Amino acid sequence: MTEPARILVIKLSALGDFVQAMGPFAAIRAHHRDARITLLTTKPYAEFAAASPWFDEIWVDERPRLWQLGALLALRRRLIGGRFDMVYDLQTSDRSGWYFRLMRRPNWSGIAPGCSHPDTNPDREHIHTIERQAIQLALAGIPATPPPDLSWVTADVARFALKTPYVLIVPGGAPHRPAKRWPVEHYVALVKALAGRGIAPVLIGTMEDAGPVAGIDGAVIEARSLLGQTSLADLAVLARGAAGAVGNDSGPMHLIAATGCPSVVLFSADSDPALCAQRGRVAVIRRDDLATLPLAPVLAALDAGPASLNR
Repeated sequence: MTEPARILVIKLSALGDFVQAMGPFAAIRAHHRDARITLLTTKPYAEFAAASPWFDEIWVDERPRLWQLGALLALRRRLIGGRFDMVYDLQTSDRSGWYFRLMRRPNWSGIAPGCSHPDTNPDREHIHTIERQAIQLALAGIPATPPPDLSWVTADVARFALKTPYVLIVPGGAPHRPAKRWPVEHYVALVKALAGRGIAPVLIGTMEDAGPVAGIDGAVIEARSLLGQTSLADLAVLARGAAGAVGNDSGPMHLIAATGCPSVVLFSADSDPALCAQRGRVAVIRRDDLATLPLAPVLAALDAGPASLNR
């Protein structure tokens, strides 16, 4: 009996990039229906990926440093020992390119110099991540990449006992990029406006977002904080039941939008929606300085539903 092909997919981080790789994950599985597919990722995404329909095995990459010789050798042994027939590098970073050399140059889709299936698209740095990855896979022989599909996600969110209708509010984002955040006082005004309409504002974030979430929660009694309480699966299921969502350009907003939840995403000059905007029923509002964005356009976008609002 012929042994199934062994496929390795590399996607390490971050959350927004992981969500945008879900279409490629599905495309790789559809192309290699009978293969044994392993995902190399990082700890925050391992449980979520394990529940998906795309992978047979999940490997967690601890991302050892160059001076951690023992960990590096262990990683090298594991990667070589996987005897992979094909590797799809969806991370396309310096680190994943280094793994190409560490693995003795297997069949490889990506941008590692000398790889067997290079992404030769000259515009790859100037197009949206979704299209860039689809072109990479097409050059490797996978002709069609679907949009992300989160219909498989399940979670029991009854424990939150949320009142409906509710709108998810995502006021945080990368701590080292504060310019990507709409000021807390503007979120307070938004949450008060929603509460005045009888819509429950539900605050979403990790503990890194404790500052803005606490600032909103403390100012508006109707706000409900789920800070640090939601898994990725919880967030996806909550998004399915939400009347809408508003947030900064962040990983959680990628996950929320991918469920089909009508979403308003706020961009500053710190990121370009042409390259990385959330996809789905999404309205994008961009200001070079988000402090200059008033409440009215955000409420109008939420009321109007998805539309392009790059103004």
